[in-house]
Amino acid sequence: MRTTARHFRVSGKVQGVFFRASTQARAQALGLNGWVRNCPDGSVELLANGTAEALQQLEDWLWQGPDRARVTAVEATPAPLQPLAGFAIRR
Repeated sequence: MRTTARHFRVSGKVQGVFFRASTQARAQALGLNGWVRNCPDGSVELLANGTAEALQQLEDWLWQGPDRARVTAVEATPAPLQPLAGFAIRR
């Protein structure tokens, strides 16, 4: 299967609700590589490498997020592939 990359920005009540840790767990379960981090504007940003199907499953999950999250927007854009191993939480 062909590997692609996608950049996401998730807005709403997405900080302080375990969004990064939950995203990391979901991405790992889907076999994705990449990273996730909080942004100063209150959004969460992530980059993920994987199959188109797995990336779509992640995007679908991002619209819901963990129980305490209230997602208002998910922006997804294609990104260049980067040599990433695992899925990290960046500070």
